[in-house]
Amino acid sequence: MSFTASLTHFINDNGPLILDGGLSTELEAHGAKLQGDPLWSARLLQTDPQAIKDAHNRFLLSGADVITTATYQASISGFVKHLDVSSEGARELMMSGVHLAKETVNRFDSGQRRLLVAGSVGPYGAFLHDGSEYTGAYAEEMSVEELKLWHRPQVDCLAAAGADVIAFETIPSIKEAEALVELLREFPNCKAWLSFSCKDGKRISDGSLFTDAVQVGSRSTQLLAVGVNCCNPAVVEPLLDSARTLLRPDMSWVVYPNSGEEWDTERGWLTSGTTSAWTPDLSHTWLKQGAALIGGCCRVGPAQTAELRRELKGS
Repeated sequence: MSFTASLTHFINDNGPLILDGGLSTELEAHGAKLQGDPLWSARLLQTDPQAIKDAHNRFLLSGADVITTATYQASISGFVKHLDVSSEGARELMMSGVHLAKETVNRFDSGQRRLLVAGSVGPYGAFLHDGSEYTGAYAEEMSVEELKLWHRPQVDCLAAAGADVIAFETIPSIKEAEALVELLREFPNCKAWLSFSCKDGKRISDGSLFTDAVQVGSRSTQLLAVGVNCCNPAVVEPLLDSARTLLRPDMSWVVYPNSGEEWDTERGWLTSGTTSAWTPDLSHTWLKQGAALIGGCCRVGPAQTAELRRELKGS
């Protein structure tokens, strides 16, 4: 049985898979100083790998079925530039993100739960470290081939390290999505999901219609799911509804919005006096819409992941 078929069978029998939450949020909650760092949580792959493993373990304890690597803002060139390592050393660091996650999963007593490691690939804008993963403006000046060239080393490392699935995350641009779908063909044994950052209930961050973005994803037989992450939870339902007829029968939605707070490139997360917009009960709507991978992104930690598991799994 193929990985795609076995995972689909597993989801049909056991309900949705629970994704972990915001790794950087959890690392910062335990003392990591990540604000303003061009490598973000990926720096800890070199400086404090145990902190990453501990955070992964806390999400497993909270009930997550999928652990995401600390590689969202990682890149070979970024490691070379900011950590003064060789290209080979940068590759080893990139692969260590998968190794740390797999070591944590293998040591965890999961009982009957099937646990997966998702290799995180952020957009080119995350490397730029200027907030452009929420606009996609850089893609206007780049070709599909240039974007493929940028992403190829990261995907190669995560695939070689044995990630169960590649997570193309917070993609703001339809051109970048096209590049990633094309690039994935170079790794025929890899499966992936593709999730977009979105600006409202109809459009991804570069202004393209979410329906058009989903159609790009639906061209790839290697994609298990397409969807949204790091957006306000309020826009998820209308986004999925707008594209409800466009998913292939063997694809699902992946949904993991952030807390509902707003990110400011100068001041960080802006917290209002109201309760977080991310609540576990929203997951029932997403589940009815066809979501099979559900979780939280920034500012969603293990406590909320545990609440989500109780909401969807009752345990």
